[in-house]
Amino acid sequence: MLSATKATREFHSRFDATGKQYRYFVWNHSAMNPLIRQTAWHVPRPLDLGAMRRAAMVFVGKHDFRSFTSNTGYDRDSTVRTVARCQLKQSGRLLTFIIEGNGFLYKMCRGIVGTIVQVGQGKFPAAEIKAMLAKKNRRVAGMTAPAHGLVLWKVFYNNAGNRRKPAGPDREL
Repeated sequence: MLSATKATREFHSRFDATGKQYRYFVWNHSAMNPLIRQTAWHVPRPLDLGAMRRAAMVFVGKHDFRSFTSNTGYDRDSTVRTVARCQLKQSGRLLTFIIEGNGFLYKMCRGIVGTIVQVGQGKFPAAEIKAMLAKKNRRVAGMTAPAHGLVLWKVFYNNAGNRRKPAGPDREL
């Protein structure tokens, strides 16, 4: 269900968000589906989906994601984020990664997906994800997935239009 409401003047679509959901699409077949070649990463080799699902679960919770972000060129206050959901769904040859959290670092979702795909390829075990998180070093984690498979799917707000002081007769919306 979709809806729209007026928000206060002070509302900011980015800074008032309480969470986001990203989806990342992977086509896992020897031949790429030409209809989604611009919106999904083509991974032609077979993947171990069980291992990938185990790896995805390790990301759920509050962690320092420094190992899964790229250098932005500036200092950040914190690289700790909370991932509420990291799930892998399959529909035929199309794999969909669903990642929800309270905030994301630069290339964090792509680092998570790239690492999980490498787990599925047998390049390292799912159990190694905990050590990657603990080391807080980008060089120890897996690859960064290509950009073209990533979509910002949802943005969450807590009563976005009503969170701040309500508009009165003297306040214009």
